[in-house]
Amino acid sequence: MKKIVEFIKKHKVETTVGAVIAVTVGGIIYKSYSNYQKSVYFEANQWLKIDNNEETRKEVEKLIKGKKQGKLQELFDGRLEFGTAGLRALMGAGYTRMNHITVQQTAQGWAEYLLDVFDPKTVQKKGIVIGYDHRDHSKEFAEITANVFMLKGFKVYLFNCIVPTPLLSYAVRVLKTAGGVMVTPSHNPKEYNGYKVYWENSVQIIPPHDKGISQKILENLELLDLEEASELSSEFLYDPIETNKVDEQYYNDIYEELKSHLCYNLQSSSYLKITYTAMHGVGYEWIKRAIKTFEFNPIIPVESQVEPDPKFPTVPFPNPEEKGALDLAMETADSNGSSLIIANDPDADRLAVAEKIPSTQFSENESKKPQWHVFHGNEIGILLAWWQFKKYQRKSTKRPIAMLNSTVSSKMVKALADKFGFKYEETLTGFKWLGNKAIELEKQGYKVLLSFEEAIGYMVGSTVYDKDGISAAMALIQMALYLEDRNSTLLQQFEKLSVQKLGYFLFNNSYFYCYNKEVINSIFKKIRNDGKYFEKIGSFKIKSIRDLTTGYDSSKKDKKAVLYVDPNSQMITFTFENDATITLRTSGTEPKIKYYIELSEKLSKETVQEKLDKLTQMFIETYLEPEKNELVPPKKK
Repeated sequence: MKKIVEFIKKHKVETTVGAVIAVTVGGIIYKSYSNYQKSVYFEANQWLKIDNNEETRKEVEKLIKGKKQGKLQELFDGRLEFGTAGLRALMGAGYTRMNHITVQQTAQGWAEYLLDVFDPKTVQKKGIVIGYDHRDHSKEFAEITANVFMLKGFKVYLFNCIVPTPLLSYAVRVLKTAGGVMVTPSHNPKEYNGYKVYWENSVQIIPPHDKGISQKILENLELLDLEEASELSSEFLYDPIETNKVDEQYYNDIYEELKSHLCYNLQSSSYLKITYTAMHGVGYEWIKRAIKTFEFNPIIPVESQVEPDPKFPTVPFPNPEEKGALDLAMETADSNGSSLIIANDPDADRLAVAEKIPSTQFSENESKKPQWHVFHGNEIGILLAWWQFKKYQRKSTKRPIAMLNSTVSSKMVKALADKFGFKYEETLTGFKWLGNKAIELEKQGYKVLLSFEEAIGYMVGSTVYDKDGISAAMALIQMALYLEDRNSTLLQQFEKLSVQKLGYFLFNNSYFYCYNKEVINSIFKKIRNDGKYFEKIGSFKIKSIRDLTTGYDSSKKDKKAVLYVDPNSQMITFTFENDATITLRTSGTEPKIKYYIELSEKLSKETVQEKLDKLTQMFIETYLEPEKNELVPPKKK
């Protein structure tokens, strides 16, 4: 009753004999106080009671004063959804954004989940490790998380500087903590931030932990008083670099993992010049230390992109795969006589590569201006697979070896495994699956040499059970030096693998934007055809279908899929009689329908490309129907 009286005094409220008849807030009339409680204005005013951050308070107050109901609806109608990728969203006020409140509530739920799943005293003693990148508010979000865990009785390892994501995963492993948090949105635009959660095995969480943490977040929304944590820092707070030298351990371990006598003394006679860009992220200082550890010649930095800058002034979308992302690197390389470019994304867990095409390979009609081949993620993955296998062949102590990649990545690595007799496995998309599978295989006695996904993510060896753009860069440089010593290049070696050993594996990976969930559902419903899946696409006959939304797999005796089935996401794979594959899936973070098409045959490259183009066109016209479904294609690169 007290709240209603206060409310009547503050707002325009009509009453009769003590009863509330109508409420006017933000220019909107509500028939009762209870109706107002269900409104977005009520949620916004409740938010202001708990928000102590000046920036987000001003944002909400301005929206209320301006009667911006639509924008308020966007910010307060619902909550950020916590999943296996943790959180990733725009920064700003409201429960659907990354901010001090939603981060604290997430940390509270994560801490309570660990206390619930494990013995409380044991998990508190093991503690948690927290890292952050250079983005706006990343350090603040990390400190909020640290304070929450200290208040919950946990030992906390908080990095005192910006770090690459792979170092966080590595720290969880070597410090043997109960888990970890990395505050980063990876390669998303500057307006975003993210919150990655790692399990005690140093891999990002998988089901059912995401649902368990999500539930604990909802059960622990009331905010703790974080000021009380300041008194606990001397007892519970540690810097993993200062106290445990995890950075030195990391460099020593990746060197021991990757070193090979095949690379000895190559650097001293090398003319190879390497240009590097960090995409305004954290990678440069960490790459320089790796270069020094491996005793490579210094790299040539793209000066305007190597310093951490959360505004990303030269790249609106800081993803090395995007159109124009490597333009400045190419300019720098051309002006310095460099023939190789390596690039990390902002949190340095991914690796992009470009190589200058020698002018001798140009046709008569082509310009003599320097041209570059930007490697696709699959091409880099295959080259690393070949290199890792070649190095391991020379080792005296041998275990059975394995390599793996995601189900939407190239099957060329499977062909490599079949040819040379090592184990190959595929997993769902994401290193949460690849990392867990690698751990499983190593427990069985295998040495996992490489795990990768086509989106330029590579886990070279098993020092880190996550994608690592720094160690992958070191392996790539090793390979480039080895090939240079034999008068060859990365591109020539890939062509050699295709022509002489495995055949051409050509792929067409792309996507359409679709902003209507009903349209997405109708597309997949048509494909499923009430369980009577189509038998061919044009002249291409389908051999098997795997539907990881329903759990159906026609290639298995019991018709049940082996990979994890998620009824809340869409993913179907077609395998054709000519062993071509098509996977269609929805994105978990963007309004996209993605397709991955691969075709391989030991024919001429032109013939294989022609068949791939035909299959792609027929698939899009038959199933996606872009014009009818108003699908928006990506901008041409």
